[in-house]
Amino acid sequence: MILKRIGKKVFSVGLLTALLLNCAAVWNTEKTAVSYAEETTSSAALEMKDIPVVSGTFGKTNRMTGRAKSMLQYNGDSIGWITVPGTKVDNPIVMCEDNAFYLSTGFNHQPYRAGTVFLDFRDDFGFGQESWSDNLILYGHNMANNEMFGSLRKYRQDYNYWKENQFIELYSNFEHATYVIFALPITYGGADAEWRYWDYQWFPLESDFDSYVSFAKQKSVTPIDNVDLQYGDKFITLSTCYSDEDDSRFLVIGRKLRPGETKDSFQN
Repeated sequence: MILKRIGKKVFSVGLLTALLLNCAAVWNTEKTAVSYAEETTSSAALEMKDIPVVSGTFGKTNRMTGRAKSMLQYNGDSIGWITVPGTKVDNPIVMCEDNAFYLSTGFNHQPYRAGTVFLDFRDDFGFGQESWSDNLILYGHNMANNEMFGSLRKYRQDYNYWKENQFIELYSNFEHATYVIFALPITYGGADAEWRYWDYQWFPLESDFDSYVSFAKQKSVTPIDNVDLQYGDKFITLSTCYSDEDDSRFLVIGRKLRPGETKDSFQN
């Protein structure tokens, strides 16, 4: 079964912004009934169990592995995998030309309230990390049962949690990159927001980079001071809803490790 890439590139940035800024009531399911959480847990298992993918690693430098190939054959929108050690985030990533599609569609293209983790369609995430966007923005629902990006709430519930769970592992179909978390902001997500984080795929000017970092640090729920930042660094931003009452978002933002850096470089 091969599922083709859907949609045409007619989804305007304005419409995209409207979609992302008015989805809080759909995404923020943290207050849903326990019975629904149990229902979605069983649905999640059913949603993924029949996907014919091989085991093993996902992407390796300059080579598409068997696992990546099998997932791509099953769903032509499959572009990689994300894991946040210490959380329940361990998900396939999709990308298509209509960001609205995976808000309520599972990886198997069946209707699914939890949706699928997806990359902003304006980002570049192709062959070779040098071609990736300066800031990869991924969206996932804040599910009560910790599906998608629901388990990221632990970072804001326990301000010391990041110290033992600092890293994000990102796999494209071809490569792997590790990011270290440097900010955990809660921010307003309305159309009139001063910081429109969702529009920062690239940092063409150093002032753009500095502005993004400044807002991220100011709004972080806890200060993180063991990660230095400099213009030219590559970022990843994980976005999920925080509250539909004030149209707010919770973000987990990381910097890609530079050549020669290891996880041990960031021990507290």
